[in-house]
Amino acid sequence: MSTSPEIPFSYVSKSGLQVSRICFGAMSFGPEDNSLGNFWAWTQKKETVVPLVKRAIAAGINFFDTANIYSSGQSEIILGEVLKELKVKRDDVVIATKCGITIGPSAMNQSGRSRKIIMRCIDESLKRLGTDYIDLYIIHSWNGDSHTSAEETMQALNDLVTGGKVRYIGASNIAGWQLYKANSIADHHGWAKFISVQNLYNPIYREDEREVIPACIDLGVGYTPFSPLHSGFLAGNRKQGEKPDTTRGQTLQPIMKSFSPHEKDWPLIDRIIELAAKKGVSPAQLSLAWVLSKPYVTSPIIGVTKESHLEDAIAAFKIKLTEEDIKFIQEIYHSKTTHPFSIYKLSPL
Repeated sequence: MSTSPEIPFSYVSKSGLQVSRICFGAMSFGPEDNSLGNFWAWTQKKETVVPLVKRAIAAGINFFDTANIYSSGQSEIILGEVLKELKVKRDDVVIATKCGITIGPSAMNQSGRSRKIIMRCIDESLKRLGTDYIDLYIIHSWNGDSHTSAEETMQALNDLVTGGKVRYIGASNIAGWQLYKANSIADHHGWAKFISVQNLYNPIYREDEREVIPACIDLGVGYTPFSPLHSGFLAGNRKQGEKPDTTRGQTLQPIMKSFSPHEKDWPLIDRIIELAAKKGVSPAQLSLAWVLSKPYVTSPIIGVTKESHLEDAIAAFKIKLTEEDIKFIQEIYHSKTTHPFSIYKLSPL
C-alpha cells in the first residue's frame, strides 16, 4: 500500500471495517470478446486491467467490488489472480462480491436469496477469487426475489459470518423499509446485520434521499452507491438523443434503455458541464465531487476501463463545492417514479 495515499479512508458507518473512499468496480473484468454472450462483449482481459489495479492500489484504493454474475464468474477469477500477481496481501484489501441474480434465463434454484442459493454461491465465489473469506458479501438485488422470507436470507448470511466465510454482509437494490425489516429481524435473533447498502445514486438519480439514505443514517449502515456517473451520462460527452459510441454503451443500450436520462434530466447535465468548465475540471470529476460531498456516502463504486477514470476519481477529492454550487446542481432535479432496474418486483418479505 502507498505510504501517503491520494485517496482517504473511511469506516463503513458504525462498523469497524475501513475502506478507501473510492471503490474499484470490477464489472468490466472478463474475456476481451463475446465468448460469454453479447452482454459482456465490452469487458477487458486480465492483461489490460493489471495496470489499472496497480495504479488504484498505489493511489490508496483498498476496496474492490465484483459479483458472481459479472462475466459469468470471470470477473471474480481475474480479480483474485491480479491481486496475487501484484503480491497484494489479502488483509490489505477489502473484497466485496455479490450473489442473488443471474443474467438471462435462469434454471430452478439458480437465482434469488434462498439459503440453498447463498450456500452454494459463497463456495463458488471463494474458489473463483482464490481466498478463504469474503470481506463484504452482498445480496445483489433484494427485490429480485419476491418469495424468500427475510428470516431465511438473514439466517443464511449469519451462518456464513459465524462460519468464517464472510466478515460482513450488505444489500443492493433494497428499499428503506426492507432494510429496516431485515436488520430488525437480525437484531431480534442476534444475527449479523447489514452494514452497507449498494444502490443507484448520482446527481440525476437521488430517489434514495427520500427513505433509503435516512434509514442508513438512522441504522448506522454505510452507503456505497453504484454508477455515480449514471452509466457515463454525467461525464458530459454525450448529447441528448445521441447513441453511445463505446462498445459498452452500444452493447447495454438495448438491455438498459431505462437507464437513459429523462428529457428533464438534460438541463441538469448541462449545468454540470457549465459548472465544471467554470472550475476548470471535467464533468466526470465534478459529478464525483458532488457524490463525495455527501457525508452519508461511504465509498462510491466507479467503473474503471481506463486510467483516466481513476485519475478523475483522484482529482474529484480536490474539488471543493460551495453551497451555491450544490444548489446550482440540485435545484432543477427531476424526480423519478420508476427505477432503471424496475424489472425487479418489490418483495413483500
